[in-house]
Amino acid sequence: MFKKVLEYAGEYRKTTYAAIAAMLIGIVMNVLPFWFIYQLIRPLLMRESITAEYIIWRIIAIVVCVLMYAVFYVWGLSLSHRSAYNTLKNLRISLQDKLEKQPLGIIQEKGIGSIKKMFIDDIETIELMLAHALPEGIANLAIPVMVFAGMFLVDWKLGLLALCSLPLGLMAMTVMYRIGMKKMHNYYGAAQNMNNTIVEYINGMEVVKVFNRDGESYHRFEGDVKRYRDFTLAWYRACWLWMAIYKSIVPSVALFVLPIGAYLVIQGYSTLPDLALVLCMSFGIGAPLLKAVGFMPMIAQINYRIENLEQMMSTPPLQQSNKPFAGKNHSVRFKDVRFTYKDTEVLHGISLEVPEGSLTALIGESGSGKSTLAKLLVHFYDVTGGAVAIGGQDIRNMSLEALNHEISYVAQEQFLFNISLLENIRLGKLDATDEEVMAAAEKAQCGEFLARLENGIHTMAGDGGKQLSGGERQRISLARAILKNAPIIVLDEATAFMDPENEEKMNEAIAEVIRGKTVIVIAHRLHSIVNADQICVLNSGNLVAAGTHKELMKSCPEYQKLWRAAEDSEQWKVSTMKGEDAL
Repeated sequence: MFKKVLEYAGEYRKTTYAAIAAMLIGIVMNVLPFWFIYQLIRPLLMRESITAEYIIWRIIAIVVCVLMYAVFYVWGLSLSHRSAYNTLKNLRISLQDKLEKQPLGIIQEKGIGSIKKMFIDDIETIELMLAHALPEGIANLAIPVMVFAGMFLVDWKLGLLALCSLPLGLMAMTVMYRIGMKKMHNYYGAAQNMNNTIVEYINGMEVVKVFNRDGESYHRFEGDVKRYRDFTLAWYRACWLWMAIYKSIVPSVALFVLPIGAYLVIQGYSTLPDLALVLCMSFGIGAPLLKAVGFMPMIAQINYRIENLEQMMSTPPLQQSNKPFAGKNHSVRFKDVRFTYKDTEVLHGISLEVPEGSLTALIGESGSGKSTLAKLLVHFYDVTGGAVAIGGQDIRNMSLEALNHEISYVAQEQFLFNISLLENIRLGKLDATDEEVMAAAEKAQCGEFLARLENGIHTMAGDGGKQLSGGERQRISLARAILKNAPIIVLDEATAFMDPENEEKMNEAIAEVIRGKTVIVIAHRLHSIVNADQICVLNSGNLVAAGTHKELMKSCPEYQKLWRAAEDSEQWKVSTMKGEDAL
């Protein structure tokens, strides 16, 4: 039952054992006063004379036991919390290690809400179990077991009566536990969905307000919150009755001892002192027994919670080795590449050669597989079939660090950390000097907007780079790529957020970046890639054709259709601009 806990406790196993031992001693000290109370009652029952000194010493013993209970129990809690937090530290580090080995695409699919819930909320709930349920549950269970054994030694008949209330209480607890476990999966699923919805609701607040979608967004938010509430209440509602029953019956050890035991004494089958001793012992173990029974479901949940966390990281890790990059050059080859996403194949045997130092553009309608193909190159996912190679070396036969050293990936939306823009750019090359960072920023056409900022390049980016516009964030990300100076560059709509005025400058910056590099461009604006060495047309996960602009205009109907759509779009823009000027 505790295999997972001990696995993550590591060197703090001994601290856990010490915590249990300290609490065990503390609970013994809490039960002993009832023995001394019996010693005060027995002479009265037997009509024996006692001295004041006899009474005083028993009272002193009771006070000492109470104080010792407080000392040892608090010490045990201190040890258990130290062990619990270090166990959670090891658990978080282990989950982080598994998270880092997951395909980046899978991580993005999980969502910020579920990952945040896993690393913070779910792990924090385990803390209560590790710090209290485990040590207190074991210690509180051990004492009643020993006391019941003592009752049987005193009088087996009375000991048997003392046990009679337990089966009834345990039956109620078992029913409650079974009902709770059946509903636990729905509860956790509802909690995860609610977390994801809350994060999405907050992040998308701007879009919601601009497009007057408050009602729809709020209904979804409200629906997930209500579902979480309903599952939680359903869980408790199903358990409340059984919880009340077992909490009432379990500590009532004297429930059968007192009436039936009195009858046995009257009939001469048991003695009055033995009955008094068993009653005192039963009063002493009521509280520990209730705590033990209350902690048992929580103890059982520890493994469930940890396994549930591990299950979230159960996706096979990214296939990679510890080998460095050993390719003959920086050409890229997609060999019969297939990729399945959520049981649906989205790339169907694509074979493609990208020569070193060439510019290859991937074009096609939305959903054609352009970005997916590029993400397979930067190893966001593992291919389902076929292989992706650089210079003849399969990317799965090198470490992710080695691959990242060879590729710069500039996506449509780049994340900026809430540090200075200077440090955000320096992420491309951590040992770069300030002068090198500034030079990269100038090449990426950042100078104009940096000059407007009060602190220039030392301005804080804000959470997620919110201090900058989309185009400005993209130029900062391009500056990272310039500073990194990788031999292979993947540009996923690098000018997506550019206005026409700045797009020309951005294209000049990109031309500077890609000079002499192996470049793969994902483009929607066909006019920007007419001079590409190779244009690859994708449609529904298939490579339809590949060639230069002139070749494709002669031989590829799919490209011709896309080109006509691009031409119409340009004409629409021109007409719109003329209309605006006329106004």
